[in-house]
Amino acid sequence: MYPALEAKIQTIRERPISAERKEQIAVLVAYMKDCLQQGKSLRLNFICTHNSRRSQFSQIWAQTAADFFGIPLQAYSGGVEETACNERAVASMQRFGFQVIKRGHANPVYVIFHTEDAQPMIAFSKIYDNPINPHQQFAAVMTCAHADENCPYIPGASVRIPLRYEDPKMYDDSLEEAFQYDERSAQIASELFYAFEILSSYDL
Repeated sequence: MYPALEAKIQTIRERPISAERKEQIAVLVAYMKDCLQQGKSLRLNFICTHNSRRSQFSQIWAQTAADFFGIPLQAYSGGVEETACNERAVASMQRFGFQVIKRGHANPVYVIFHTEDAQPMIAFSKIYDNPINPHQQFAAVMTCAHADENCPYIPGASVRIPLRYEDPKMYDDSLEEAFQYDERSAQIASELFYAFEILSSYDL
């Protein structure tokens, strides 16, 4: 990991997680454990409405946490509408220590690195069934209430797991904007690192 990112991760892993959230995370851990014990590919598709903030954070942090603990994961994200990966979310990832390369303009593709020798992570807004995403044998992890309530069926998903987060969008263009984006990113990171730490403790 890049040194600045690694330092952030150590702080993130010390964040408290409520018992209620741990119960929700346990569902995700159980699914991942079953996949690996059965020799199946582990694929998570994080889904929210616009695939612009929370689902992007989740994809990036899930892949980072899995790589950190040596878990073979393929992390994806999607939405029920295509917009653009929000530049505020991208700026937050950069503040955490990720290296980011931007390509394009209307719906930019961001190439994101957590270390120099790992495969890059690709972030851009897309519908959950975009060709780049898996179409069978994956978990649909619903990161926002709107998508969870208004998209009741995700074709090809082996399981649907709600893991909702509040949208930092409400703080756009406010004095709290950067803090709130970083807070949401840190919450998502802490919960996913917790999930993969538990997963790594099993004999897989």
